[in-house]
This record gives sequence, structure tokens and C-alpha cells, in this order.
Amino acid sequence: MRNNQLCQLLGIQYPIIQGAMAWIADGFLAGSVSRDGGLGIIAGGGMPPDILEKQIRIAKNITDKPFGVNLMLLMGQVEAQIEVCIREGVRVVTTGAGNPGPFMPKLKAAGIKVIPVVPTVALAKRMERAGVDAVIAEGMESGGHIGSLTTMVLVPQVVEAVRIPVIAAGGIATGKQFLAALALGACGIQAGTIFLTAEECHVHDNYKELILKARDRSTVPTGAPTGHPVRVIENKFARQLLALERKGAPKEELEALGTGRLRLAAVEGDVVNGSVMSGQVAAMIHARRTVKEILQGLILELKEEKTALSERISSWDLSV
Repeated sequence: MRNNQLCQLLGIQYPIIQGAMAWIADGFLAGSVSRDGGLGIIAGGGMPPDILEKQIRIAKNITDKPFGVNLMLLMGQVEAQIEVCIREGVRVVTTGAGNPGPFMPKLKAAGIKVIPVVPTVALAKRMERAGVDAVIAEGMESGGHIGSLTTMVLVPQVVEAVRIPVIAAGGIATGKQFLAALALGACGIQAGTIFLTAEECHVHDNYKELILKARDRSTVPTGAPTGHPVRVIENKFARQLLALERKGAPKEELEALGTGRLRLAAVEGDVVNGSVMSGQVAAMIHARRTVKEILQGLILELKEEKTALSERISSWDLSV
């Protein structure tokens, strides 16, 4: 999109970033998203460096366009992961779970754009001071790890607080929501849940089917007592976890219960006993599509909604 700040910053066609989803967002999905105009992200998370290198090369075999890697900075192998990203010419790194400050000199020297995910205004300001290129302001509507503020509330406050580009995330799966994010001051969006049912997404078929069957209240936040709440589709595992939380189970017991549950759902397909991470917009996803159809659909819907909104308010008397 000509003159869009995010497209110019990252060298992409559409101001759409595919969210990093552990055990799901691999090199094939990320490469496909970048090939078709967005910015694909490989979920580096706890990947051993050699596996991360393999996934990066899978993406590079699909496209020569920019793609990124998400790094969880408190993971023990993050320095080795950064070395892999630099060696393989990764152009964008998104971050979570930690402060990118200590790694900024090395990343910037390699010409890598650094974009942290932030759930609060204070953290967005801190990241700007650290020298990051942009921030992703993610509301609690999103799937996986969440903060306490909604996208509608968080994004405009972050936009007011910093001068760097702000990307909106959480609760975005349609052109209407895309347009709303831009109206809040964001220069682009990050979307994760909408890509779960993409043909190029390798998540287990049972996981995809559960997303397609979701309703407006199908997701629940879990894990609040651990200090790291997570939004998931409500199932047997989620109900078990929530029951223990209500009983005041210790943090260690809750964390032990959750260990390995995402892989159980995403890789093995056990969507009864596994953790099916998903945003609230799952209820708005009704069909399997290709990545190209998803990206182009969002842009076409955005254009249509912009025109419809303009026509709808053109006759209003907005004088004050």
C-alpha cells in the first residue's frame, strides 16, 4: 500500500503482520504470508537454534520477501537464536517475554528491525527509549498470552504516548476491524487467529475444526493466578484449570498442569485435553482459505468498509 508507514518500514505490500503462534507459526506459514504480501513471522519461542535455522530456510525457499522471527527473550537459547537470525539474514524480529534492550546493538548492527509486543502504555514508552523500530499494541481479545487492556482502549493510548509506528493486535479478523484499528491511530495490524485455518497452516486438523465451530463466548482466559494469563478455547482442560484456580491451587500446580498442553492440541490434535489457544475472533472465522485469500480479503473488505463508512456519515450534520 503506497505511502503506508508500516509497508515502507518493512518493505511489504500490505500492512498486515501474521502473529507468532508457538508450535503453529512455522517457516512454511511465515514464508507463505510474506510471499503473498504480508509479513510472516516464525514463532521462535523455545525452538533450538538448529530447528530455527531450518524453519528460516524453509521460509527463504518460499519467498525472497521480508519475513520475521519472534523471540521470547527469557528463553535460555535466545542469544544463539539471535545469531541464527543474523547469519540467515532475517530482516525483522518481534519480541515478547523480556526486554530487548541488551540485544539491540547486535540486532541493529545487523540491520534487523525490532518490534516488541506490548500490553501497556508504560512498556511501549520503555521500548521506544530502547530504540525499537515499532511496537505491536496487543489487546486482551487476542489468543495465547494476554494483558489486561482491550485493543480499543490500548491502541489509541499507545499511539498518543510514542512517536514510533504502532501496530494494532487482538480481535482483528475482518475489514471492519482493520478499519477500526486504523481509526485508532495504528499504521497496520497483526492477526493470528485468522491464519489458524489457512491451508498453509500446519496446525492439526482437529484444532482448525474447533476454531471453525467457535462461537462468541467460546474462549476463556486461564492462568491468571500464575501471572501469565492465556486465552484459549474452552474445553475439558480449560475447565479443569479454571476449577483449580477457583480452589486457590498453588502457582506451581497450575503451571505443571499446563506444561505441554499446547503441543498436545496443535501437533497431536487432542483438543479435549490440550490447550487450544485462540482469540475471541474465532467466532468470525467460518471457512478454510489460502493465505492469499485471507490477505486479499482483508484488504478488499477494508476498502469496502471505508467506502461504506464514508457514505454512511456523509449526510450527518457534524457541526459543533
